[in-house]
Amino acid sequence: MKVAIIGAGMSGLSCAAQLVRSGHQVSLFDKGRGPGGRMSTRRMATPLGEAHFDHGAQYFTVRDPAFMSQVARWSASGVASPWPAAGTGAWVGVPTMNSVVKDMADQQDVTFGWHVRGLVRRDNAWHLSGETSDGERQSAGPFDAVVISLPPEQAAAIVALHDLSLASTALAARSQPCWTGMFAFDDKVASKADTVRDSGIISWAARNAAKPGRKGPETWVVQASPHWSAQHIEDSTDDVAQALLAALSKALGVGMPTAVVATAHRWRYAMSTGSNLGALWSANSRIGICGDWMLGPRVENAWISGRTLAMQMVAVTHEKVA
Repeated sequence: MKVAIIGAGMSGLSCAAQLVRSGHQVSLFDKGRGPGGRMSTRRMATPLGEAHFDHGAQYFTVRDPAFMSQVARWSASGVASPWPAAGTGAWVGVPTMNSVVKDMADQQDVTFGWHVRGLVRRDNAWHLSGETSDGERQSAGPFDAVVISLPPEQAAAIVALHDLSLASTALAARSQPCWTGMFAFDDKVASKADTVRDSGIISWAARNAAKPGRKGPETWVVQASPHWSAQHIEDSTDDVAQALLAALSKALGVGMPTAVVATAHRWRYAMSTGSNLGALWSANSRIGICGDWMLGPRVENAWISGRTLAMQMVAVTHEKVA
């Protein structure tokens, strides 16, 4: 098959890797400027040098044997390492969280800066319509099958006109938002704690330099609780950043050094409770959907979902050949 995958995050890349191993031709399209998805790393220039913020997923854990083998390969190549501060069994990308996604993307045909807006069925094949980051309209195709590796709200919007069953399943899932604060300081925060969990409006906060392989100025990432994020979803970036900075100071019980960077990022679709479906594949429409929301809000689940979908697609292809 010639397959298009919309979304080059963990699940899309996992699906691509399994399809390619099975002999299929895969092209991935992602609206972002580079690899990461919700494992993105933000880089910012400061008077103290470039600062890095892992402003998406903070770490990942390993339970599935197949994913354990993948993590072992990442560890051997130096792009992943354990992070004991986050708990037993926690891992992070090195030197940034998106390093593991970049490692996967480097092995695939990925076009970044390409925002897919819709699908067109023509001559018994799928074509993608969309635009580049500078607003130029683009199309791609033909493809035998399409995989949607996006949050459920975005997946439903793309497939609604072509497969009502898939769209209905996606619409039944709901993602929770997350405001994430990013702070760089002119001095080290005077606290022995490197992480904060469930304190006031904070769901999670971490000193970025505490992770393996990190360099640069003192930086912290602060993630608000889903409830607070939903209540303040339309607040300004500055107001959210100041609220999260004050919350961090209170949680650590110390005054904050001067912030040379204080900003925030709004994840409208941060995490889902999961559906236990694993993945969705329609042999009739030849559309598949994968993502962590198909199982639960963990990095490992995104990887498993993508692999599961690829195996479903390969099994159907083999049946037809037989």
